[in-house]
Amino acid sequence: MWKAFYIKPNEIGILYHRSDFKKVLQPGYYRYFGWHWQVKTYDLNQPEAEIENLELLLQNHSSDLKQYLLVVRTTFNQAALVRLGQNWLSIGSNQLRAFWRGFIEVESHLFNLEENLELPAEFVQQLRGIDLYGLKKFQIFEYEIGLLYVQNNFVQPLEPGEYAFWSVDKDVTIRTLSRIVPNPSFPLEDVLIERHPEFVAAYCKTVQLVSQQVAIVRYQGKVISILPPYSRKLFWREVEVEIIDISNDAKLPPHLVAELVSGSPEVVSLSRNCLHIREVPAQHIGLLYINQEFQAQLPPGIHAWWIFGRSLQTETIDLRLQSMEVSGQDILSKDKVPLRLNLTGGFRILDPLKAKNGLSDINGFLYKELQFALRAAVGERTLDALLENKGSIDTSVAEYIREKTADYGIEIDSVGVKDIILPGEIKTILSKVVEAEKAAQANVVRRREETAATRSMLNTAKVMEDNPVALRLKELEVLERIAEKIDRIQVNGSLDSILTELIRINRQ
Repeated sequence: MWKAFYIKPNEIGILYHRSDFKKVLQPGYYRYFGWHWQVKTYDLNQPEAEIENLELLLQNHSSDLKQYLLVVRTTFNQAALVRLGQNWLSIGSNQLRAFWRGFIEVESHLFNLEENLELPAEFVQQLRGIDLYGLKKFQIFEYEIGLLYVQNNFVQPLEPGEYAFWSVDKDVTIRTLSRIVPNPSFPLEDVLIERHPEFVAAYCKTVQLVSQQVAIVRYQGKVISILPPYSRKLFWREVEVEIIDISNDAKLPPHLVAELVSGSPEVVSLSRNCLHIREVPAQHIGLLYINQEFQAQLPPGIHAWWIFGRSLQTETIDLRLQSMEVSGQDILSKDKVPLRLNLTGGFRILDPLKAKNGLSDINGFLYKELQFALRAAVGERTLDALLENKGSIDTSVAEYIREKTADYGIEIDSVGVKDIILPGEIKTILSKVVEAEKAAQANVVRRREETAATRSMLNTAKVMEDNPVALRLKELEVLERIAEKIDRIQVNGSLDSILTELIRINRQ
């Protein structure tokens, strides 16, 4: 009995007799005698040889198969790349794979993952745009630097470029940091500083501070960070670091005040939590207390101190003339008349330190003492005395308050009562009294004037009695006054007769 087999041009076959491998058959026509022959064909368009019992066949017939097969075997620490014409295939660890030779060009590349997980650059370029199992590809741009982590452990820095790493049985990640940001967030800075000093020395500048030290970090002349004592931080090497010892003097010099306090909003925001800032206006003076102890007086201007390791307090005192109103004081006079008074006073602080150390509340103290002085001055005088001499209250209050404030460095410039307000019924009584006084004064004046007028008339009569011409002039004066009140005069008769009649009428 003969058995015939035909292998197509795009196929290859394996000949078996009673399930035993005999040989590999190229494309063509074959005849074998007997019923126990069997041929298994494989399509060469599928280059991977998926042969049953491949491991066993390679053990027994390795020399016969390897001229037709490209065999790729990986161990636990290996991976492989296989190029099948224009295509690529990745093979992980602990695998056995075979590919037919001859129909398309095949080649394999074995990689030891214990030595290096990074794929060589020539393969990265060939695999651009191709996703393969077990390979992670990364792009690091020219303004970045990459940090390679395997199983969350830092391995090495990566310069800009394209990279691919085997991640068959390990977690591979890359964390990119911008080189144009001088203070990026370095992952696990302390670990990098302690465990990877070679990376820190090559790429970074380390700022490590002790007690009573602060650091100002600048990049291209601009402040980018302010570090407190005991800080440890990484920056790129391009930064400039100024370390300042604040153990003896925590006050900022003028050039730093201008930079950190009056500079750009970004810098001011950085320094806000590091500085105690006080602006002393013109005509004021400041008092500085460190750890509750007085240190210095501050002239007008902007002042700033580092706050680390100390308690800072500042207060400003106005040195200009100030006024104080003591209003609505209800007080009984010596004769028990209720009065409401308004007092105003002017004062100036001459010794701010003495005033602040001696008084917890300067304005409260002055208000209270002016109130006491006013009550004492009003309570010992009657209403009439107060109304006749209001200045006596001012003098009494001024003497009292000047004596009280002399020990606190406060100068009293002036004190004066602005208003004395009487109750309604007292106002009515006083109005009647004034009205009666004025009426009596008016009556006296009127009587005096009447007496003077009578005396004048008597003197005039005596003159006219002895002098007819004066009498005649008086008559003409009377006639003139009468004529002023008459619109029209008609004269009948002589002037002498008219005057005689007028005189007669006037006497009647």
